Amino acid sequence: MFLPQKVNSYQFLIKGGQMIRHIQPKAVPESAAPFSQVVIDDTYAHFAGLVAADFPEGLAVLGDVGQETRVVLTAIRSMLQELGLDMDRIVRTDVHLASLDDFDAMDDAYREFFEPGCYPARTTTESPRLFHGSRVEITCMARLL
Repeated sequence: MFLPQKVNSYQFLIKGGQMIRHIQPKAVPESAAPFSQVVIDDTYAHFAGLVAADFPEGLAVLGDVGQETRVVLTAIRSMLQELGLDMDRIVRTDVHLASLDDFDAMDDAYREFFEPGCYPARTTTESPRLFHGSRVEITCMARLL
């Protein structure tokens, strides 16, 4: 049985003793689309995909894969900080590039956000039609405990 409760920007659902929280972080503009920016279960925070076009500062760098990567990962870091977490809690990322030809530019920027040797598991795929002409989309999963 689901028991929904609304508290600020957090939506709680309790099912079988586990709490699932749906969160709208302050670091990300709210979307009218039917998805949650962050869903937290008992163990992980699951982040929806983010692109540079989601942010005013990202619109200014569209087309520069390295800068788009930095804008998105900076937003992810801010979202993690709202949850009391750091980048080292990320256990998995999925990176979608409009073209795999941009892999090296993304990779160079990506590595700036993690300690050497402590990178999360990552899948990188080509997705040629990202939102609003973005070249990079990143989603991730972070361990809470």
